[in-house]
This record gives sequence, C-alpha cells and structure tokens, in this order.
Amino acid sequence: MRFEEMNIGPSVLKAVREQRYEKPTEIQGAVIPRAMGGEDVIGCSATGSGKTAAFAIPILEKLERKGGIQALILAPTRELALQIAAMVGALGKYRGVEVLPVYGGQSMRAQISALRRTEVVVGTPGRLLDHLRRGTMNLGKVRTLVIDEADRMLDMGFLPDVEAIIRETPRSRQTMLFSATMPEEVQRLGRRHMRNPAYFSAEHKEEKPKIEQACIETAQAEKFQTLIALLEKENPSSAIIFCNTKRMTSNLARQISKGRFQACAVHGDLTQNQRERAIRGFREGEPGILVATDVASRGLDIEGVSHIFNYDIPRNPQDYVHRIGRTGRAGREGKAFSILCPRDLENMMKVERYYRPLTRYRLPGLRPSPSGFRVAEEDIERPTRPRRHRPRRWN
Repeated sequence: MRFEEMNIGPSVLKAVREQRYEKPTEIQGAVIPRAMGGEDVIGCSATGSGKTAAFAIPILEKLERKGGIQALILAPTRELALQIAAMVGALGKYRGVEVLPVYGGQSMRAQISALRRTEVVVGTPGRLLDHLRRGTMNLGKVRTLVIDEADRMLDMGFLPDVEAIIRETPRSRQTMLFSATMPEEVQRLGRRHMRNPAYFSAEHKEEKPKIEQACIETAQAEKFQTLIALLEKENPSSAIIFCNTKRMTSNLARQISKGRFQACAVHGDLTQNQRERAIRGFREGEPGILVATDVASRGLDIEGVSHIFNYDIPRNPQDYVHRIGRTGRAGREGKAFSILCPRDLENMMKVERYYRPLTRYRLPGLRPSPSGFRVAEEDIERPTRPRRHRPRRWN
C-alpha cells in the first residue's frame, strides 16, 4: 500500500512527499489505516522503523485548528520529545498546526502561554504532571493519546506518572502505545487503559541494519589507549562513544579532545541548552564524536553515524541493542566496537545471553580493509583463561 492509497488529505500528503518518504515502512503500513479508523493500536517497533510518522499522520488528519489540545504524545526524554515535535511540525506545516514540546529546563511561564494556543503537546511525564497539578494544562479535549518508548518509560520509573496523566484524559480518547520490547508491566498498562487494541510487531526486514561487530579485549590500564587506537585505525566520519556514567562521559570527551580528535559530551547533568547545542553540533558534523550515556541511545534519530564504540559495556543488555542501533540505519553499513576489560565481563555475559555471542579480538591486529575490519591470525594474542570464543578472521 502506498501513502496515496491511505486516504491521507492533500496537505499532509504534500508534507509526506517533502520528507522524501517513498513508501510506507512496515509499521506505517500496518498502523496508519487502523489508526485513521479510530482504533487503539499497540506497535512493537524499534527506533528507526518510522513509527513517529505512523502515529503523527493519523493525529494530523483529525485535528481542528484552534480547537485546544487534541493530541498528547508522551516521550521518556527531552531529546525524543523535541525530535517528535519537529517531525509532527514538519508533517503538519500545511495544516497550520501548533505543536509544543513540553519538558523540564524550559521557562514555565513561556510554556503556560504557548499551551493556550497549541493543538499537539509532546512532553515528558514530569513536566506534564507539573502543569496538571498547577492547573495550567487542560487535557479534556484530547482525542488521541500516544505513549512512545513505553519500555523506556518503565526503565526510568515513569509508569506511575504516565498513568496519572492518562487519568486526566477523556475515556473516549484513542490510545496508541509504542515500545521496542513488551515487558509484562507495559502489557498491563495496555490492558488497563486501551480498548481492544490492534497489535503490530514490525521486524523492519526491508532495511535490516548492516552492522559489523567486534569485541576488543584489553587491560583496564590500556582501555583509553585501545579506544584511541581504534579511532585512529577506523577514522570514523561520525561516531558515538557510550559510557555508563556521567562522570566518565565528561572525562572521556575531555581526554579525547586533547589529541587529534574532537569530542563533545551529552549526559543528564548538562542543561537542556547545552545538550541541544551538543547534539545539534554533532548532527552538523562538528565535532564528529559524541560521548554519551544511555540518554542518547534511545529515541534520537541521527543520520549517518558510521561507528559505535561501547567504552563501557551496558549494565542492561537491551541497551546494547539500542546503542548499536544508532549506526547501520536506512540501509547504510555501520560498525560497532565493544571494549572489554575484566571488570566488564559480568555485563558482557548478560549482553551475550540476551543478544548473541560476540567474537573477541585483541590489539594489535585490528586492520581496516576495503571489505570491513579484520584480524590477522598471526597478530592475535590468545588469552590463557578458558573462553567460548575462538578468534577468527573477520570477513
């Protein structure tokens, strides 16, 4: 099915074409017709599958100009709220729709003023609850409620806030819930607040990520040198380096920038303006390396990331999948390196049980080649401890 066959109005369809959407993704083709018909929808879909347009297009088709807040979209992070608001605004620009991102760190007075004239609110749970408790936001006219990244809401402890917000919306609303995974708590949320939802699981087969992966073993004292060696060998055009803590993120970005590479840090202790400035600069290619905590591993849609480096192995194995999913997007090829020290072994075992075993290598021997990166057998240092992974040539 094409977008032209989905009964989408001419103004939204024109904006869709300007976004260069050639054909609906799997989740868009499944969700848009059912959502346009008013059904509740649950979509199990990874970041990058096109789900924002899947819920934005039906919302825009039902809006009335100057009709108050008619759509509410919940997002777990400020970055994702901004991204969704930008996409809804782009798709609705010929409808003259007012879209407002609402999150902490902004002026409350400015938000209160803007809420009086907006039709679509995209917000994080904490700030939305703040407005509801102050009586500065009325959700009585909401027709469509979207809960995006529901599993991330769960991980961040937002589900009680989400339910409190849901209770402020009309029972007659349409509800759409999207999540990369479906833990039991998210399923219960759907059962409590949705009416016979249609369920869709998008495997995103048409653009399966092409990500070469390698796990590089090193000593703790040589961890930074290993990262720099990898950066020098790979010379990435655009890379994200993930750390587990905010302090490590700042320190690592500072140390990297002392050499030939320039890096900026993104983590929760930065102000919203600092985070937006760093991400905007990274999108524009200056600098070419973003050092981040997992605040950047979900929701952000940054095109053209060639490399992912896990400086720390994530504690949550699902975060590994979300991290490496920042590369290899839209049919492009990507590379993901995980730097493994002895203290990371427990986290790596969790990742491999959840995801799959990763072939392990040691430097020296990681050599760039036209067909990918490979390890020369004569350069491999074999560890003395027993291991499941036999070093092999990377083709």
